[in-house]
Amino acid sequence: MEYRGRFAPSPTGLLHFGSLVAAVGSWLRARQAGGRWLLRMEDIDPPREVPGSAAAILAALPAFGLVADEPVLLQSERRAAYDAAFARLREIDAVFPCWCSRSELAAAGPHRDGRCTSRPDPGREPAWRLRTPDIDVAFDDALQGPQRQNLREAAGDFVIRRVEGLYSYQLACVVDDAHQGITEVVRGSDLLDSTPRQIHLQRLLGLPTPRYLHLPLALDAQGRKLSKSSQAVPVDPADPLPALRRALEFLGQPPTAEAGDAPTLLASASRRFDPTRLPHRNGCFAG
Repeated sequence: MEYRGRFAPSPTGLLHFGSLVAAVGSWLRARQAGGRWLLRMEDIDPPREVPGSAAAILAALPAFGLVADEPVLLQSERRAAYDAAFARLREIDAVFPCWCSRSELAAAGPHRDGRCTSRPDPGREPAWRLRTPDIDVAFDDALQGPQRQNLREAAGDFVIRRVEGLYSYQLACVVDDAHQGITEVVRGSDLLDSTPRQIHLQRLLGLPTPRYLHLPLALDAQGRKLSKSSQAVPVDPADPLPALRRALEFLGQPPTAEAGDAPTLLASASRRFDPTRLPHRNGCFAG
């Protein structure tokens, strides 16, 4: 089977070093396997979206030599596919409506019994939650090793569709990984605990389960994840080589010969890529 990997940023800010590490790591893995590297813009949450950031991210990536092998997939154009997956979950009675407010959930704790404890309110739309069974989901991460999670204890009955009708990351991610034929998901280790939920959804929907490799996170001096939400300084597409070299160094890869442009540097890095050198633990990014 042809290797198919992907990078799937959210448009909540400009491309920063932590996202660049994930992009470069997934690109190197795809190139090492002689496969294809895809891009997906996870623009399904308009309230969190920063206007213009999706276009800015897609414009920045080629400056770093990161060019997708197929057209970019926009989740904002995939509503019909998520509707169909949601309809299937309703058909097999895997979801239930929930009218609980945030204050009620804060007082009572997360749902774990497959039903809503609040009285139905015909005057407003409910959220929809997945009935989470008391089972352990286990998988072998290609970098982090064997993983096991009890779904009911760790996740509870988690939201699949929000009150305003927006679908959750978990559902959209699963549907689109299958649609794009992804064979291995390479992403940051902050999403490691989401993987059992996604595997459970794949099984419910009859979708294939890809392999997973969760990369270490780049942290700031205070030990916080570099992210758009913490105002991480964006990388500079006008001067890509310094950030690209730092990303390769962060990923534990051997120094590459001097290169005059990003594609040449990445081509050299792909020939020398050694996945056994990938670090397991999060690391500090000095800027």
